Amino acid sequence: QVQLVESGGDWVQPGGPLRLSCATAGFTFSNYGMGWYRQYPGEERALVATITGGNTIVTTYIDPVKGRFTISRDNEKNTVDLEMNLLKPEDTALYFCNRLVFRAPWGQGTQVTVST
Repeated sequence: QVQLVESGGDWVQPGGPLRLSCATAGFTFSNYGMGWYRQYPGEERALVATITGGNTIVTTYIDPVKGRFTISRDNEKNTVDLEMNLLKPEDTALYFCNRLVFRAPWGQGTQVTVST
């Protein structure tokens, strides 16, 4: 069974850093592109950053996080991380990782709250 376990979420002040991690199991991790998503209260989940699978690594980011967030992966540990810097209140959300495939199952997410 596919497993996705996000961790690292916390309460942090604006401008601060935070690193999220996602441990995976149940699929051939290195073959899949991976993404980080976030969900605001009362809204649908939205893509934040992606990283390709296979031999050539390419990353993409939505405009609001460019220059502040960095996605990375470790194919030996089957993990994908999201390094977050210069955090803003609008980054407050529930964060998820997942494969970049249609209708993949979701993990529990990890909460990030940015406020004074």
